[in-house]
Amino acid sequence: MVINIILLIIGFIVLIKGADFFVDGASNIARNFKVSKMLIGLTIVSFGTSAPEFAVSIKSLLAHSGDITLGNVIGSNILNILLILGVAALIHPLTVKNNTVKKELPITLLITILFSVLMLDKVFDPNMKNMFTRLDGVIVVLFFTVFIYYLITMMRNKTDEGSDDEILSLPKSFIYTIGGAIAIILGSSFVVDSASNIASIIGVSKRMIALTVVALGTSLPELVTSVVATKKKEYDIAIGNVVGSNIFNIGIVIGIPTAILGGVGVISFSYIDLIVMVLSAVLLWLFVFRDYKISRKEGIMFLLVFIAYYSYVILG
Repeated sequence: MVINIILLIIGFIVLIKGADFFVDGASNIARNFKVSKMLIGLTIVSFGTSAPEFAVSIKSLLAHSGDITLGNVIGSNILNILLILGVAALIHPLTVKNNTVKKELPITLLITILFSVLMLDKVFDPNMKNMFTRLDGVIVVLFFTVFIYYLITMMRNKTDEGSDDEILSLPKSFIYTIGGAIAIILGSSFVVDSASNIASIIGVSKRMIALTVVALGTSLPELVTSVVATKKKEYDIAIGNVVGSNIFNIGIVIGIPTAILGGVGVISFSYIDLIVMVLSAVLLWLFVFRDYKISRKEGIMFLLVFIAYYSYVILG
């Protein structure tokens, strides 16, 4: 038991540091090739902070632990909005840009609803079991491809704004990227194996472990990034990090692995998990649509919903 807890902690540390190196390396590769910084932030950085979730997803599916895969994505998307934006808004009210309100947030809401509906086979046919199939994975990947095309189209005419920050050399950037990727893979292995073992030892369902420990651990890069961005008054980065990560989580973290490795059952998950995931996306859109910001009061509302949901998960 103690060894598994130690391995779990080590796994999270390796995951987070690996993601840091991966993002730094990938960003500097892009900068060496004169790619727009805005495009880097919306694609490479978003994927970088979602890399722990992706690695855990692949490892879980290969280990036939579908509960960990689904719980990781559902839990991370809930945490990203309710906890991360809730904490960020408490630090300072978040101002949201017009383009984000009218385009990126509706896309986030649509892909979240699509993901949830695709898992509810039994609702549409009582004779079927709830599954997230290979075809479902292909569908969300196609939706994600449309989103990437949208980003590229929006950024095509924007140029690099320049920076006084030192750029890593191209060889060093590749070393950071490759080393970060290796660390992410190793860290994910520790997390999945130790979390599964702890669940078995204490008799807790993998669903709860995935929705709490694993989801929180893999969401730490997003949490740190958004909190730091808010303190620096970079509110668009704080919002964009969460929005981008949630879309990546569904399109890449669950979409690609299931499209390649096959579907997973969702029998162990409660409908409340999906309801809260969709509710969090709806609340985010409603809050910012009204006055283009997330106030401290709305941040508190996010945190109250977060506390209520996780009280249900842990006590229920």
